[in-house]
Amino acid sequence: MHAFDVLGDPVRRRILELLAGGEQSSGELTAVIQREFGISQPAVSQHLRVLRDNGFARVRAQGTRRLYSVEPGPLQEVDVWLERFRGFWSQRLDSLATELARGKRERRMTGGTPRTSEASPTEEAKDT
Repeated sequence: MHAFDVLGDPVRRRILELLAGGEQSSGELTAVIQREFGISQPAVSQHLRVLRDNGFARVRAQGTRRLYSVEPGPLQEVDVWLERFRGFWSQRLDSLATELARGKRERRMTGGTPRTSEASPTEEAKDT
């Protein structure tokens, strides 16, 4: 299965998001996923298996519990693949940062009053 096939499923993405916060038991994961997605315990187990079998998660036994954690390798491979596309959004984010800084500078210079081409209702009332 291709990495994007694994990551294309919202349940599996959510499981990875939960695991990004640290190791969790299958019971903890199942409770959250069942609550958020309304799927059965066997369905959650199947998603965990897909993540395990494709190298996105690892599991270790602790007594009767199964503890899951993120396996970073496949995610790093996805990151490397995405690298060639970062230029498409990085430039736009840089432009956005410039515009935000320009807006902050203008607000400082005008004393916090936004610059508009139309008079505000209070300015119109002062003129009458």
